Amino acid sequence: MLARHAVRAARPLRRSLAAPRSTVVTERARPPTVVRRSLYDYRTPAAQAAAAIDKPVGYWLLGCGGLVAGMVSVGGLTRLTRSGLSMTDWKIQGGLPPQTPDEWQREFERYKRFPEWQQRQSMTVEDFKFIYFWEYGHRMLGRVVGVAFGVPLAYFWSRGRLTPWLKPRLLGLLGLGGTQGLVGWWMVRSGLDTQLLPEKQRQDVRVSPYRLATHLSLAFASYTGLVWCGLEVLSGGRRRGRSSRARARAPRRRAARAGLTFVTALSGAFVAGNDAGCAYNVWPYMIDDRDFDHRSLAYATSAAVGALAASAAAGPFSGAAARAPASPSPGPAAVGQVSLGVATLLAYVPIELAAAHQAGSLVLLTTMLGAASATPPTAGGAGATALKAARRQAGPAAGVAVGVVAAGAGLAQA
Repeated sequence: MLARHAVRAARPLRRSLAAPRSTVVTERARPPTVVRRSLYDYRTPAAQAAAAIDKPVGYWLLGCGGLVAGMVSVGGLTRLTRSGLSMTDWKIQGGLPPQTPDEWQREFERYKRFPEWQQRQSMTVEDFKFIYFWEYGHRMLGRVVGVAFGVPLAYFWSRGRLTPWLKPRLLGLLGLGGTQGLVGWWMVRSGLDTQLLPEKQRQDVRVSPYRLATHLSLAFASYTGLVWCGLEVLSGGRRRGRSSRARARAPRRRAARAGLTFVTALSGAFVAGNDAGCAYNVWPYMIDDRDFDHRSLAYATSAAVGALAASAAAGPFSGAAARAPASPSPGPAAVGQVSLGVATLLAYVPIELAAAHQAGSLVLLTTMLGAASATPPTAGGAGATALKAARRQAGPAAGVAVGVVAAGAGLAQA
């Protein structure tokens, strides 16, 4: 009995020696944090990209593109009416036109001191007012475009609504617009001083065709940049992942076709600057090298549009994606532009047809840009949804460009 009690008494002592009780109070374990996910996190990437699209920014860029298109059309009518040399000075801030008969007479006397007056000595003050207002309107419209672009740019930038990839592009477009005004005056100066013109052009005073082509190329570059950035913003192109190289190959080919359209339009500036359409108004035969360059590029552009239509019918754009509501197709725009070019040539370059032909180049370029900004559909169907969205977003820009044709023809009729 004594041995049994001794063993029982020794057990608690053994336990206390083997595992001494800690006197440190341990911190109570915290429960795991529950992360609550919003409904936005469960949406598909395409739905998240659509929610992140800033439509006001996109529509602002397309609207500025429409203003540039209008300015190009007014500039073409200024050239066709031979009004570009009516204003013999240039100020950055601009100014009001002459208001009184005495002011008009002083402006008219200043115009008479320059070479173009030697070819237009039968002009009256009323005739001078007509050409003056064309040039004045063209210059003031350029300043309107600058304000319409610069003020919203500062607002959207200050509100943090411009993405990192968009900011440098918009700054580049702003600089391009400022350069455009300087290049325009550089072009006009070539017609005010006959020493700046080639020997064969001094008998018929006009601006240098090379400077004219430079001026037009900057305008088309501004228009292309505005429309492209606007379509990218509205379609969320910079937010969509493009993991496959095969998917990125088709937009590059369509961008190359849009570039070909751009070059074709610029070659037309040399034809217009040299009055080649009036000198060699025959078709389909070609006499002058300037006709050959422009027509060859036009035929190549038409072939590129045909290849685009064929690939859209037989390639990944077939099916429901191809039948989606979209902007005007490049095919009809190309046919209309070629028809306008031939009609303008055979009719000896009337102002109405020539203005419509120049504006038609913007329509064709817009449809090509809309096709280039579209994303090919993927097997899962997400690309088809993105394609529909991108093609629908081309509608506002194409609609603005189509309206330019009617506006140009209406101004010419007036």
